[in-house]
Amino acid sequence: MRFVFSFLLILCSIQISAQKTTANPANANVARPKLVLGIMVDQMRWDYLYRYYDRYAANGGFKRMLNQGMSCENAFINYAPTVTACGHTSVYTGTVPAVHGITGNAWFDNELKRTVYCSEDKTVKTVGSTSNAGEMSPRNMLTTTICDELRLATNFRSKVIGIAIKDRGGILPAGHSANAAYWYDGRNGNWITSTYYMNDLPQWVKSFNDKKHVDAFYEKGWNTVYPINSYVQSTKDENAYEGKPFGTDQKGFPYDLKQFVGKNYGAISSTPHGNTMTMMLAKEAIANEALGKDAITDFLAVSFSSPDYIGHAFGPNSIEAEDGFLRLDKDLGELFDYLDKTVGKGQYVSFLTADHGVAHVPGFSTEHKLPGGAVDDNKMVSDLNKQLKTLFGADNLVLSAYNYQISLNNHTIDSAKLDRSAIVQTVIKYAKGIKGVDRVFEIEELTEQPMAALVKERLGNGWHPKRSGDIQIMFAPGWIDGGPTGTTHGLWNPYDSHIPLLWYGWGIKPGKSNQEVYMTDIAPTIAAMLRIQMPSGCIGKPILAVVE
Repeated sequence: MRFVFSFLLILCSIQISAQKTTANPANANVARPKLVLGIMVDQMRWDYLYRYYDRYAANGGFKRMLNQGMSCENAFINYAPTVTACGHTSVYTGTVPAVHGITGNAWFDNELKRTVYCSEDKTVKTVGSTSNAGEMSPRNMLTTTICDELRLATNFRSKVIGIAIKDRGGILPAGHSANAAYWYDGRNGNWITSTYYMNDLPQWVKSFNDKKHVDAFYEKGWNTVYPINSYVQSTKDENAYEGKPFGTDQKGFPYDLKQFVGKNYGAISSTPHGNTMTMMLAKEAIANEALGKDAITDFLAVSFSSPDYIGHAFGPNSIEAEDGFLRLDKDLGELFDYLDKTVGKGQYVSFLTADHGVAHVPGFSTEHKLPGGAVDDNKMVSDLNKQLKTLFGADNLVLSAYNYQISLNNHTIDSAKLDRSAIVQTVIKYAKGIKGVDRVFEIEELTEQPMAALVKERLGNGWHPKRSGDIQIMFAPGWIDGGPTGTTHGLWNPYDSHIPLLWYGWGIKPGKSNQEVYMTDIAPTIAAMLRIQMPSGCIGKPILAVVE
């Protein structure tokens, strides 16, 4: 009897213990940071970390992340085209355009038979402005983001907010289920959103808009933060091959921006003040949405858009670009200081990366005897359509040259029973004759092309059958599409694809790794750190140097 009684007592104890275990939340003891801060710098080459290192502030953002965090020194974008929408989406989805469907900032959609902007959504309305700048959402993105997965993992108790001057920089990272995304309306100087997220702006955003910070920045103008003759890492101030975003009369430092007060709210994007304003709104979001204030992890996805506007106009060797990064460094330092005080030092984790790099301005390359130049893609499309009409008798047989791909008017070709093969060969022959074009081929024949396997893989990763073109154009190294001033990005080459990747804060051991990793490895690394599912189309892998 004693044996039976003891056996029954053990069984009861096991049952009670099992009931207690089941009653507790499965993740009650899962260690997670209070907040994840994702930082995207729109157009930042990896070498900027060290090109300006001596000039970054000791308490700024870059030295703090480099010296107290982990730097993945050999991080690359593993697809082409390397442009803004693709980059923001690939970081947060852990996959490539061939899977998530965001094949460019815009593309010719083969199903809809029209040009589509990456975050357009005519089913929603602008909130915070009377313009149509808010008719945006993440609906064109085909997969979840890491922010969506965090929301799912916490049964939607985590707060997720995206912020950027560019709509696509705020919307696509935050994902489908975000609490909010805010972007800047250059038509009236307001930060706005869409009815996809809410029907009215929170009071704190309204109050921020009412202060019209943009006009205060215009009153200040833009001068170098240090004496201009100390910018030895940059070329001289005024160059004929630089753009003039503030007007032809504004040829160099200091830039007088008072003329824009109350009139032109878009010009702020081409100054470092755009970064500062973004940082200020991020701090307001942290305070007013109580991000990182409880045990449930929140996510703030911030993208600094101004480096892209500055870089396109002036190029990577300009004083404007250098000054922009020295000022961004200070803005990031202020944001980290604020998080240390409000969320707690070591209680949040942050990563910093870029959506793409940038090529040298062709005029700069010519000046210094470097390979490079510009191809006028608009003229190419115009000339092709004239030639094709002469040969085949139909107008507009080339619809676009988005993302280094020619999209043919296949509907007209089919309905008019034109010889598609002959049209393709005409386009290829013409494009091959353009100086700076390295290769041209029909995209469906990519696997048969004799080229480096890495290049072939990256082009394939960027191709989506419903959202990509028919004929691929590859430029020679150093060549861009554009005109005589400014520069751009979009190719597979290292100047466009080698990006910074820094980790800092909760769970991060200081160090550096030269292991080759990819943009698509960021989301699964965060998933591993948070112990949540990776995004639905993820192809990346956790970066062991970060998580182990």
